[in-house]
Amino acid sequence: MEPLAKSAPADRAEAGPFDESEVNPVRPYIDLGAIKVLPREGLNLRLEVEEQTKRIVAVGLDYADSTLQVQPFAAPRSSGLWEETREQIRQQVKHQGGRVEEREGPLGPELLAEVPVAAGGEGGSAGKRLARFVGVDGPRWFLRGVIGGAATGDVEAAAQVEDLFRSLVVVRGSSPMPPRDLIPLKMPATPGSA
Repeated sequence: MEPLAKSAPADRAEAGPFDESEVNPVRPYIDLGAIKVLPREGLNLRLEVEEQTKRIVAVGLDYADSTLQVQPFAAPRSSGLWEETREQIRQQVKHQGGRVEEREGPLGPELLAEVPVAAGGEGGSAGKRLARFVGVDGPRWFLRGVIGGAATGDVEAAAQVEDLFRSLVVVRGSSPMPPRDLIPLKMPATPGSA
């Protein structure tokens, strides 16, 4: 089987998402282990924790009336994971009865998915939720993002959230990890000092 090509914007090393080797370490990043986030006005950060294991499985960023959920994965040095991951997402969305279309976005190929959502409460009708799945293959890592809210349709919000995604720094670390493993995330060291 041919290794899958990496998928990333041509200017990734200059415009992000960055590898930790590509950024100025003195900037006031919020250190979440595998991901560093540059604080910005109006940005709200949540860590998503897996109930059973209590491990942090994703970073949620609320910004520009949108949500951006990101997950960093270990990846092979020479090949990318985004192509294969897109196929898995496509199958998942179809399995849930949703619709998905692939399009070329500012970050490369992305999926726009329409997922049915069961409405809660009495007599609530089921709705649909739009989500954009983006992914960038970096050096030995893959960063996956799920964009919801205004940035799925509003051009200005989309540009702000794409810019936020591109400002992220991935810290792969030097320890060997199987490809597709989530690179460990952690709580920021000093809450409240940002």
